[in-house]
Amino acid sequence: MSDLKGELASLRIDRDRPAEPRLRRWPLFLFMPVVLVLGGLYALRARQALSAPEVQTAHAAVVRQGEASAGAPILTASGYVVARRKAVVSAKIQGRLAALRVEEGSRVRQNEVIARLESQDYEAQVQRARAALQRAEADLAESRRQLDLARRLTEQKIMSTDQLQTTESRVRVNEAAVSQARADVAFAQAQLANTVIRAPFSGTVVKKMAEVGESVAPIPPGVNISTSSGAIVALADLDTLEVEADVSESNVAKLSPDQPAEVSVEAFPDRKYHAVLRQVIPTADRTKATVQVKVTILDKDERLKPEMSAKVTFVEPAKAATASEPAAPVVTVPKDAVVSRDGKTVVFEVQDGKVRVRPVVPGGESQGQLVVREGLAGAEVVVVRPPETLKDGDTVRVKG
Repeated sequence: MSDLKGELASLRIDRDRPAEPRLRRWPLFLFMPVVLVLGGLYALRARQALSAPEVQTAHAAVVRQGEASAGAPILTASGYVVARRKAVVSAKIQGRLAALRVEEGSRVRQNEVIARLESQDYEAQVQRARAALQRAEADLAESRRQLDLARRLTEQKIMSTDQLQTTESRVRVNEAAVSQARADVAFAQAQLANTVIRAPFSGTVVKKMAEVGESVAPIPPGVNISTSSGAIVALADLDTLEVEADVSESNVAKLSPDQPAEVSVEAFPDRKYHAVLRQVIPTADRTKATVQVKVTILDKDERLKPEMSAKVTFVEPAKAATASEPAAPVVTVPKDAVVSRDGKTVVFEVQDGKVRVRPVVPGGESQGQLVVREGLAGAEVVVVRPPETLKDGDTVRVKG
């Protein structure tokens, strides 16, 4: 009996005993937003990585060579600053200028809209061409239906073979008419597209040659572009500025490819630009007994403007190092790694998958590479031929 009482006592509920803590169960749906956000961030980063431009890179190298700018002056020549890449943008069709979106000094990107011509007449031509195409297609469909009927009648000996051949010829004529109508539509659409004038390359508008309301027309071959009524703006890529100078015939023999030089302009006589000889024109000017040369400016800046008068001083190439005069270490990069952005000479350095703009001061050349006098210490990873759209902080993917 006592055992039974003990068992019953063990089953008794002690209401004064504190409740044991329970593990709180969080509903699963409360965690879903966090999971979705983390998944979205991961997908966004993955998409950004895949959409990042793929670039080719090279390492800045430290080499030993003679001083790039060393050498005594050889000769001096006078010339003008010009843009190597320039164009007069004109209309491909005749029309009246309806809008001009740029002013002198405006910077434009390649394919950016510069101007528009009145397009109503060309839109009407497109509509007429499309209507003619619809008629031609309807005639073709009808002739094919008649051909099917003619073949059945010929099989039944109701229609002669000559009549069948005539029907077949009519189908071929209508097929040709449809092809012609489609070509007319394509031509009319191309003419309409030509009412929009776009920049052929990225550059700066250096001269506005037409105003809204003026009539423009295509420039015929052999006509002076600068005075033609078809010219709209003159465009120049200021990142390609160089100097064209005249050298006396008797002094041309003193020059060699990649000859180092210094350039100064009258507007800023104290500023010396490093340069190299790019080209000697293979024809002399008999009236002046001179030969034109083209000099590439290595450290151009925003102060240089087209048509500025310039003086070029060619100097002797750097001397090779000797045992008594050891070569000085210099930093070199591929020529295509050094570009001009916003009037500054820069390279794009790759760090942790992103690019950083590094202003540099280029010097001469060494073993086909460009010497960087200031801005790099060596061993940096730089982008070769960086895209025009690349900017500081962009994410990139390295080829290979």
